[in-house]
Amino acid sequence: MKGKHQKQAIEHNEFDEHEYEDMELLERLETLREDMEELGVSTLDEVIKRIADLHRQLDTR
Repeated sequence: MKGKHQKQAIEHNEFDEHEYEDMELLERLETLREDMEELGVSTLDEVIKRIADLHRQLDTR
């Protein structure tokens, strides 16, 4: 019986780890969305372009 309980505990812990990882990813993505909205960009291409533009601006100073 002990082996069965250990296996269930291990499976439960693995589920908790996956759930925690999913929650962390969700938090990161929500933060990214908020940042993009604040910056006025909606695509990764826009982010890349803004980065390149700012690099050019800084290089010319």
